[in-house]
Amino acid sequence: MIVDRSITDPGLIAPTAIAVAPNGGRRGKEDHPALPIGPQELARTAAACLEAGAAMIHAHVRDRDGGHLLDAHAYREVTKAIRDAVGERLIIQITSEAVGRYQPAEQMAVVRATRPEAVSLALRELVPDPSHETAFAEFLWWLKSERIAPQIILYAPEEASALAAMQQRGLVPFENIPVLYVLGRYTPGQVSRPADLLPFLAHDRPRFAHWMVCAFGREETACVTAGALLGGHARVGFENNFSLPDGTTAMDNAALVAATRCALTACGVRTARANDLRAAWSVQR
Repeated sequence: MIVDRSITDPGLIAPTAIAVAPNGGRRGKEDHPALPIGPQELARTAAACLEAGAAMIHAHVRDRDGGHLLDAHAYREVTKAIRDAVGERLIIQITSEAVGRYQPAEQMAVVRATRPEAVSLALRELVPDPSHETAFAEFLWWLKSERIAPQIILYAPEEASALAAMQQRGLVPFENIPVLYVLGRYTPGQVSRPADLLPFLAHDRPRFAHWMVCAFGREETACVTAGALLGGHARVGFENNFSLPDGTTAMDNAALVAATRCALTACGVRTARANDLRAAWSVQR
C-alpha cells in the first residue's frame, strides 16, 4: 500500500506510481506522429506504457476535428478500448479540463455521465470564485459516494492553501485527497525545473498525503524524479513534453515512462502497480 513518503518521515519507503498523460487537449499529430488520438491508438499506448512501468493513464478525448472534447460516450469508448487491452492493470483517469471550452457545470456533468474510475479536477477551473464552492463540494461528495478517485490539479502553491482551507471548512469529504502539482505552467517558454517544486513543499504550505508531479520540457524526468525522492509520484507524457533526459525526442510515450522508471530505479526507488495506487486512494471498486 502506498503511504505518505513525506520528507518529514524519511523512514517510510513505498513505491512511486508513474502515470502517463499521452495526448492532452491541445497537441496533435503535427506535433508528434506518435501522439495517440482515437480509442485504439490510446489502447495501444496504454499497453506499451504499462509494459514500460506505468500504473495509470490520464486520457483526453477529441472531437472529429481533433479538438478537445468532454463527452461521456467518447470516454466510454476509450475506456473500453483500454480495458480490452490491459484489463485492470492500469487506472484509467479521465480529464475534466476545460481548455477554454467548458464551464464548471459542464465539466462536472460529463463526469457524472461517464462514472469513471478516476478523474482530474483543476481547482482554479471548478472553483473560479467562492460562489462555486457549494456546487464543487456537492460534486466531491458524489464522487466519494460513487468511489470515484479525484485528483485535484494545483498550478500554484496558493491553490494548495486554498484547497486546505476548503478541507478545514468541511467542503472536501476526502481526508487524504490526491493532488497534482503542475510545475512551470506559467514560466517563460513553459519550461519546468526541479526547483519549481520547492514552493509547493515550503514549511508554510499544506502537505498532502498523496501528491504527484508533472512538468514541462526536457527536464520532465528530473522534475518527477526529484518529486519521487521527496515523497511524491510522477506523471509524464506527450501532453507536456516530447523530450528524453538527453534532449532527444522520445519515440513514443512509453519511452518517457521507461526513462522515468530507469531514473527512479537508479535512485533506489521502486515503482508501483495500479492496485498499489488504488489502495492508497481508497477507491477500489
